[in-house]
Amino acid sequence: MMGRMAERPTPARTDRLGVAAVVVATCVWATGTVIVKGSSLDGVTFAMYRLWAGACISGLALLVARRRLTWATFRACAPGGALFALDITLHFTSVKLTNVANVAVIGALAPVVIALLSARLLHERVARRDAFLAGLAFLGVVTVAVGSYGEPSWSGLGDLLAFCNIFSWTAYWFFSRRARRDTGPIEYFACVMLAGALVMTPAAIALEGVPAWPTSSEWASVWAVALFPGFIGHSLVIWSHNHVESWRAALITQATPVISTILAWVFLDEVVTPIVAVGGAVVVGCTAAVIVHAARREAIEVEVPTLDEAVESPG
Repeated sequence: MMGRMAERPTPARTDRLGVAAVVVATCVWATGTVIVKGSSLDGVTFAMYRLWAGACISGLALLVARRRLTWATFRACAPGGALFALDITLHFTSVKLTNVANVAVIGALAPVVIALLSARLLHERVARRDAFLAGLAFLGVVTVAVGSYGEPSWSGLGDLLAFCNIFSWTAYWFFSRRARRDTGPIEYFACVMLAGALVMTPAAIALEGVPAWPTSSEWASVWAVALFPGFIGHSLVIWSHNHVESWRAALITQATPVISTILAWVFLDEVVTPIVAVGGAVVVGCTAAVIVHAARREAIEVEVPTLDEAVESPG
């Protein structure tokens, strides 16, 4: 899930295979929200089982890679698991309550929030243009929420949870950014999944009671989300880091909310009103503009190898 931060040369050109990997990952990520929405499991229970499935997958990855976890590594990375558990719980619950389009578009605002907070916490410069675009993107989110009001699949609480999800993901992003300096990607992924599952299990029982054993179709949904968006999607993007510029990869992944919305319209019969479409376009467009502007600024200011610190969206 996480790419270890290591110094590497900036790609001289974009590799077509790298771009293809990011495109596939983007499409795979977009399916996660729709799969959760279509499952009969509630969001909290789905999150619990998804984390245990992820722990199994990461354990297998450790065995294949012949890596092992130490107690010191687990203790240092465990808070990331708690934050990730909170993040996917908010995400899955909001998906069950409100429109997929709303959750996807609101979540697309997360990179802008991270960029603005980075300016204060990491002393990174944010241009006035980026700040303006961030404000415009926020208005786009408000437009989406207002445009969905009254729709059968809309929920104000769901939109609120999706908005809170931005900040849970931001907290997880900043923690991961620091933790991955001393931890490899496989080890960190395993710690996050296991710690998240251990935290999520008693929380799910307290909130929803002891869950019934999932049906075969429910298990299929859980493993599909854990394997495809959770493992394959993130692995493809991690692999692509040495084959495609980070800003270009981030720009491609901005299509995720658009694809999620289309899939929800096709498979879940969710209605996308014109005002929701306009608001979504504003959010995605403004965020993409921030990414491109940042890339151009870095190209002018920095002409040395950079650190790739990308952390992808949950799933």
